[in-house]
Amino acid sequence: MSRNGEALRLDAIHKSFGKLEVLKGIDLSVADHEVICLIGASGSGKSTMLRCINLLEPVNAGRITVRGEEITAHGIDVNRIRRHIGIVFQAFNLFPHMSRTEAQARAFEMLERFGLADKKDEYPDRLSGGQQQRVAIVRALAMRPDIMLLDEVTSALDPELVAEVLNVIRELAAGGMTMVIATHEMGFARDIAARVCFLDAGRILEDGPPERIFSAPREERTRRFLQSIIDAGRM
Repeated sequence: MSRNGEALRLDAIHKSFGKLEVLKGIDLSVADHEVICLIGASGSGKSTMLRCINLLEPVNAGRITVRGEEITAHGIDVNRIRRHIGIVFQAFNLFPHMSRTEAQARAFEMLERFGLADKKDEYPDRLSGGQQQRVAIVRALAMRPDIMLLDEVTSALDPELVAEVLNVIRELAAGGMTMVIATHEMGFARDIAARVCFLDAGRILEDGPPERIFSAPREERTRRFLQSIIDAGRM
């Protein structure tokens, strides 16, 4: 059983690629129905952290627990765990075909929900980037995951397509989906997150409600990062 409605917990997570240590002791607790936004410069560890949660990358040390079950334990059924943790990446990664199984009914239901029912027979290269990313989200939702991980899902989109994808994520949040979102969209993070975590050099340097993180950050590094976003006209 999870403790006090805790959906996800990371304890002292370390991850290295060769001699490069990318995650240096990540601790995080995510409650049921909570939306956490991860912010920070490129290379700070956001994507690696999400990939570790979904077990796409094995951790070098530490524990990840989902609803009270340690998913980093030896001998865990990785495929079973991944059915409960959906992940959507920066690139759309859509396959140019669709298998004809009972999953089609579920897929059509999700396409209809997000205004894509008329695209059910289209190939990926005939969809806009925004439509492809929405379909990628639908594909992840088709497994009925308990937790959704979203990794910079708007970064590969033209600016005019960003809003349609963010609106889908807002609808998921309003419906109570537990989400951990890595994003460069600061206004979106301020609007949707219950908490914002600022990552720097593989550590969560600051964690708090968006109104405090964006208005009165406690760490000088957080202040400098946010100022750079403001100077670039992205906030």
